[in-house]
Amino acid sequence: MRHRRIGELMTREVVSVRGDAPFKEIARILSQHRVTAVPVLDGSGRVVGVVSEGDLLRKSADQAAAPGDLPVVPDLEAWEQAKAEGTRAEELMSAPAVCARPDWNVAETARLMEVQGVKRLVVVDGEDRLVGIVSRRDLLGIFLREDEDIRREIVEDVLGDTLNLGPAALTVEVRDGRVDLAGRLRFRGMIPAIERMCATVDGVVSVSSTRLTYDTDDTERGGGRS
Repeated sequence: MRHRRIGELMTREVVSVRGDAPFKEIARILSQHRVTAVPVLDGSGRVVGVVSEGDLLRKSADQAAAPGDLPVVPDLEAWEQAKAEGTRAEELMSAPAVCARPDWNVAETARLMEVQGVKRLVVVDGEDRLVGIVSRRDLLGIFLREDEDIRREIVEDVLGDTLNLGPAALTVEVRDGRVDLAGRLRFRGMIPAIERMCATVDGVVSVSSTRLTYDTDDTERGGGRS
């Protein structure tokens, strides 16, 4: 099976700033390019951090209130206060940047986004130089695959090449990314493996095996036929 790599899905033309970029220049770049964050590069083009709208907004939130008003953001931690007082990218950025590699697949990239609680990842090469940026929207693009492409990959790659099942062994139907498997297998224990492998095909939303039957129940509680 061929999984789409981040290098195929990412945006390659990425606007970035240097560490000494001033606050207003960063704000202007975000507005002009209609992005919510930019990577921060050192003099060698390596990614050292990311500055986002949220980082800039700390300054607005920390602005002195009118006399008698309660502070908007009371008791900022030291690192938050430093960002609120920052005037350059290197002072405002979140570091180190959470990065992905071009050869990663969608699953591992999505897991990292989920764990880190971010909406995008900077993509870097082996020397940590910027090569692109990938967003949640980019990852969701795999679900735009045509149903027939998904069905063909399951029949040829999963069932044929990987499991060595002939094209007539099972019937595969795909509708809106939902895979429905039907047919008869020799062993019941093959069903979970087939489900898992089909589920990893790019663009698959769900897998149903309720129409699969088998000759021999080889599972732990087996011994029967269905």
